[in-house]
Amino acid sequence: MPITSSENILRVLSAFNPWWSTGSIPQHFRKGFKRFAWSEVQKYLHHPDIRRAVVLTGARRVGKTTILYQTVDDLLQKRIDPRRIVFVSLDHPMLKLSNMSEILDCYRQNIYGDDDVYYLFDEVQYADDWDRWIKTIYDTQGQARIVATGSASPVLAEKAAESGVGRWVVLKVPTLSFFEYCELLQAKERPVLPPDIRPTGLAGIDRREMSEVFLKLSGLQKHFHRYLLVGGFPELVLSSDDYLAQQVMRDDVVDKVLKRDIPSLFNIRNVAELEKIFIYLCLYSSNIISVDAISKELGGVSRTTVENYLRYLESANLIYRSDPVELTGKKILKSRSKIYIADAAIRNAILMKSDILADPEEMGIMAETAVFKHLASFYYKNLTRVGYYRDGQKGKEIDIVVDFPGGKILVEVKYRDDPAIAENDAIKVMADRAVASIVVTKNENDYDIQPLPGGKGLVKIPAYAFLYLLGNAEKHGHQGA
Repeated sequence: MPITSSENILRVLSAFNPWWSTGSIPQHFRKGFKRFAWSEVQKYLHHPDIRRAVVLTGARRVGKTTILYQTVDDLLQKRIDPRRIVFVSLDHPMLKLSNMSEILDCYRQNIYGDDDVYYLFDEVQYADDWDRWIKTIYDTQGQARIVATGSASPVLAEKAAESGVGRWVVLKVPTLSFFEYCELLQAKERPVLPPDIRPTGLAGIDRREMSEVFLKLSGLQKHFHRYLLVGGFPELVLSSDDYLAQQVMRDDVVDKVLKRDIPSLFNIRNVAELEKIFIYLCLYSSNIISVDAISKELGGVSRTTVENYLRYLESANLIYRSDPVELTGKKILKSRSKIYIADAAIRNAILMKSDILADPEEMGIMAETAVFKHLASFYYKNLTRVGYYRDGQKGKEIDIVVDFPGGKILVEVKYRDDPAIAENDAIKVMADRAVASIVVTKNENDYDIQPLPGGKGLVKIPAYAFLYLLGNAEKHGHQGA
């Protein structure tokens, strides 16, 4: 019997789809907590007028597969015939050896042959011509609905641009936001907040109202340090062993990506160089990166190779790239990116620095990484650019600039005991060019609104409160922070 015989494929599919025989999904698959991304998937999956396949992308262990299982559970709760729901893990050795036509033919011939199928493809990038098959299903099965996951976002986006125009959307699933982290833990300190409250809106309230808001939020500060150390990986958040959680992060989130996923997707032979670059980026996270400096560090590896490796790491959702945003009207002549590790906890797991919470510089890097990640994730759906500002002549810099059609939001991270802003600091000098200016601080009492020329206010807000309010805004569907 051939390895990829119909009988063997059916055996694997049946194991992945126990609801075909039981009518329900095992409890440990569906889990109780639902991420914001789950709601986004449902909007497309059940939209009455707009039909789109959905492709989810994100780092390992952020919960993409769980979203698929929760989708199965939701469909079963809606009394959908279990045979109409097929989950295909394309990362499974047997299914990797099979082609999509064999898998789909086996399902249609043995389980369900009509067109009104819910297809759930996990790790879709491991299937040859996966984009062609999604296009074929979309075009030939008018009642079919498709949700897929993948770990290489630019690769998926490139395929979407080629075959998926008008057929599917790519949604990023970042690591847990601080708001989601508190929800997952069921933190008893979670406040009840008005649906319209968000960071930029604080400039419009008086001191008394602001004090009331931060009093409600103050209990969350004690969760913030662990969030920075353990990060936004659901399974690891729920673990009581933080040391083991960091080891799992190194093994599953980083090593498997660097040594298996990226080499297989991009045909990389020298994995050691890729690992060296990633460690270098961990050391200099939140800094402007010089490709020439990295090339020198690797013993003269070409600029092209370094740039390719950076692109691969970004595609695997291990890093974020922040590019310069113009504020003065002058053309940016030379563009150099700032690089952030995708989650502060990944960096901690790799560098393994002791007593990191007592190191002000390290805490500042972690806080800025978390703030950038939250803003980049929040604005991703709006196709809004999130970058930084730097005046090449004067050396003035603003850590994060959100550049959207309605204007710009300036964000400076001052995660330290003295978060004072001087009159000549860039965020004050450039405030008249922005719709909002925010200084993210460290301590729970470091909140204020400083008046600026033109009637605008410079909002100071503790990091944990800023991130939680941003999550509150996302929960209630606000398009802006």
